[in-house]
Amino acid sequence: MTGTVLRAHGLGKRYRRRWALSECTLDVPAGRVVGLVGPNGAGKSTLLNLASGSLAPTTGTIEVCGGRPAGGTGQLAKVGFVAQDAPTYAGLSVADHLRLGARLNPGWDDALAQERIRRLGLDPARRTGKLSGGQRAQIALTLGIAKRPELLILDEPVAALDPLARREFMRDLMESVAEQELSVILSSHLVSDVERACDHLIVLVDSRVRLSGDIDDLLATHHRLTGPRRDPATLPAGQEVVSVSHTERQTTLLVRTDAPVLDPAWTVSRLTLEDLVLAYLGGPSDERRPDGRRPGGSSRATLEALR
Repeated sequence: MTGTVLRAHGLGKRYRRRWALSECTLDVPAGRVVGLVGPNGAGKSTLLNLASGSLAPTTGTIEVCGGRPAGGTGQLAKVGFVAQDAPTYAGLSVADHLRLGARLNPGWDDALAQERIRRLGLDPARRTGKLSGGQRAQIALTLGIAKRPELLILDEPVAALDPLARREFMRDLMESVAEQELSVILSSHLVSDVERACDHLIVLVDSRVRLSGDIDDLLATHHRLTGPRRDPATLPAGQEVVSVSHTERQTTLLVRTDAPVLDPAWTVSRLTLEDLVLAYLGGPSDERRPDGRRPGGSSRATLEALR
C-alpha cells in the first residue's frame, strides 16, 4: 500500500477560547501503524475525531483515505474507529453486534467476524453487558476490522485493560494488520505498546505536533551527547537541541541532526523510543501557541500525565 492515508494542513479545533488542536500539518503514509502519543489534553482524541468525521475543523483542512472525513457512505466505509471506552450495547448479544455490523457496513466480512469471535471463545448468545472489559474491547476491535476499512483508528483502546487483556488485544491487532495490510493510527499512553506495534510516530503536546516520522528514522537522527559543561548555543547550526540538562561540570543534550557528531568532546549514545518521546514532551521549544503559552511548559506534569 502506497500513498498518504491522512493529510492535514493548518488543522485546528477550538472550543470557545480554548484550542484543542492547533496548526496541525501532517502527512501520514499509508500502510503504517502509527503511534499517537502525548499527555492528557494534548489533542490526541480531537485529532482522531477529526479524522473519523465525528468533529468538523475550526481551521485548516484534513483528508483521510483520499477524501473528506465522513463525506458520504463510501468514505465512511474506508475508516474503522474504536473509541477509548470500546463502546458496545450492554443489552445486545455478541451475535446482535455482528448482525448490526453487517447491516451498517457494505463491505462487512462476516466470515472474518465469526472466526474472530470463535477464536476468542466468546458465546455469541451472551450479552455484552456481562462481558469483561477486555472481551468488550475485542468485540469493538472485531467490528472495526470486519468492516474491512483502509484505515483503522484506535483511541486508547487498551487504557482500561489489565496487562494480560492488553497484550491479547495488541497481539490480535498486529495479526489483523499483517493479514489485511491495514493502515492504523493508535493513540496510547503506553510507550511500550507503541514500541511493540508501531513503525511511525506522532507526538502531540499542548495541542501541537512536536514530532512526526518513521520511528527508525527518528531514532537514527536523534543522539544523546554528554560532555564538559557548555552553552548549547555553541553547537553547529545543523544540530537542533531538543532537551538539555547541566550539572556543575557536565552537560547532557538530546540533539537532532542528519550529520554525524564529530566533536571529540562529546560522548554520543543512542536513544530508546521512550527517551525520544519523553524528551519531546518535556524539552525546550521556541514555538508558541495562539494563547502565547510555550508547548511542553511543565515537563514534570507532562511526563506524569503520559505515564
